[in-house]
Amino acid sequence: MALHRGAHRSQDSDGERKVAVNPFFGEANPVAGMDTAPPKHRLAETPLPPSTAFQLVHDELMLDGNSRLNLATFVTTWMEPQAGVLLAECRDKNMIDKDEYPRTAELERRCVSMLADLWNAPDPSAVVGCSTTGSSEACMLAGMALKRRWSQRASKRQEGSRYPGAARPNLVMGVNVQVCWEKFCNFWEVEARQVPMEGDRFHLDPQAAADLCDENTIGVVAVLGSTFDGSYEPVAELCAALDALQERTGLDIPVHVDGASGAMVAPFLDTDLAWDFRQPRVSSINTSGHKYGLVYPGVGWALWRSSAELPEELVFRVNYLGGDMPTFALNFSRPGAQVVAQYYTFLRLGREGFRAVQQTTRDVAMRLGERIEELGDFRLLTRGNELPVFAFTTAPGVSSFDVFDVSRRLRERGWLVPAYTFPENRTDLSVLRVVCRNGFSEDLGDLLMGDLESLLPELRRQSGPAERSAAEATAFHH
Repeated sequence: MALHRGAHRSQDSDGERKVAVNPFFGEANPVAGMDTAPPKHRLAETPLPPSTAFQLVHDELMLDGNSRLNLATFVTTWMEPQAGVLLAECRDKNMIDKDEYPRTAELERRCVSMLADLWNAPDPSAVVGCSTTGSSEACMLAGMALKRRWSQRASKRQEGSRYPGAARPNLVMGVNVQVCWEKFCNFWEVEARQVPMEGDRFHLDPQAAADLCDENTIGVVAVLGSTFDGSYEPVAELCAALDALQERTGLDIPVHVDGASGAMVAPFLDTDLAWDFRQPRVSSINTSGHKYGLVYPGVGWALWRSSAELPEELVFRVNYLGGDMPTFALNFSRPGAQVVAQYYTFLRLGREGFRAVQQTTRDVAMRLGERIEELGDFRLLTRGNELPVFAFTTAPGVSSFDVFDVSRRLRERGWLVPAYTFPENRTDLSVLRVVCRNGFSEDLGDLLMGDLESLLPELRRQSGPAERSAAEATAFHH
């Protein structure tokens, strides 16, 4: 959630900034007339006609970017009209009221079962899980479960200790994790132990992660699809390194897979990749239904191998809504619409449908990356052959422009392609990243290439990269 300060109020003749109202916008305000301007930063004394209020909001939103041309976001920007109807029908249903909306609750339960099966749980019926507002909340829940299990183990170790409760828990992860993991460590007072990038390795190294573990490690996070470059982290190799650590030391460190994007790609395109519950050390997995789960923003999923991985004391039971309902969430009230849309998508596509959609998206990403590389001005770091995402930087010898110049010029054409600097140990490397999603077609790829090719001659004639502030060249954390 963004934090917003009260806006500075520039002054009009009457001392207050107001919204400009065109007299053509519709019905007159019965009190004040057709062109009376409501204040911008406080509630007006009188209501506006619905048509006027709609037009004011509609016109202001025209200045937003086109979501279909936003190649920075992983979030779904297109769904079928039928899904839109279901979303509208369910937007007033509170997901927490499971007794009052039992069919919506049943669809949530089915989605959890489908994901357990998709992620190769040895016993899908034993898996416990829930929907969330997104993968960030799901990560927080998974982190809480890891910390509580560690706390239970630590309590047993510290019985009779001279300094009970003195140990500080830590969580091991790559420096490339999504910022929600840094938030988790900050909010829940867990030490973040991060494996740095080295050379051309832009994500976690299994042995380096194992070397950071000790008796106070609550778990290791593996990312299936890094937001920095789209690459998968080696979950199987990480589990093997932790198995070896347990043989040497007795430390049994669980793994959580942050599959925000890849957990809805790998099961369909990389079926032999054993990243999921096939690894006995993987205790929990999360994903974003609103990324490659192909649902509009507002839904994520968290699953645990069994109830043993989710401590019972973290589950709250409420009965004032009409029944004894177990809940595990940071949010309470939220709409059931996105859960229904997720079930619709699962029902609509099935495995073959998902496979076709994700394969098409990967094909678009790989072909577009190849075409950009063929221009000669750029070097690919990843090729879109894992997540349908690729990162690239300027080629050796290119000195007249940098990736920030390219991003700025593409924005002038309506394209949102982020440019950012990699984190510690590779802050020398600045890249552009393209996220291909369902709805970003070969035709749109052609349009992007046409715009990129048309702006390159002018960029090549520059004497050097444009000056920019430090804030414009910081690491990207989405």
